[in-house]
Amino acid sequence: MFPKLDPLLHSELRLAVISILAEADQADFTYLKKQTGATSGNLSVQIDKLHAAGYITVEKGFKGKMPCTTCKITAAGAEAFGNYVVALKDYIGK
Repeated sequence: MFPKLDPLLHSELRLAVISILAEADQADFTYLKKQTGATSGNLSVQIDKLHAAGYITVEKGFKGKMPCTTCKITAAGAEAFGNYVVALKDYIGK
């Protein structure tokens, strides 16, 4: 029997965000938007879902006079992402 995939990470955009954060540790909203090609509204909703699950932290501040939102992966997020990768490997038999 195949392991269950985390439904929160089984969304293309949320998986992209968590993958970026797993590699970069943290990233600002503008960077995530550019890398994923998502709209601001959709990215914001997906970030909120990852934050509500405890997979990322979100800090709002300013860079000079411009607002800046920075996301960072949590230990729970890193564990969930690792488990997701392992489960996918089971699906593809590697």
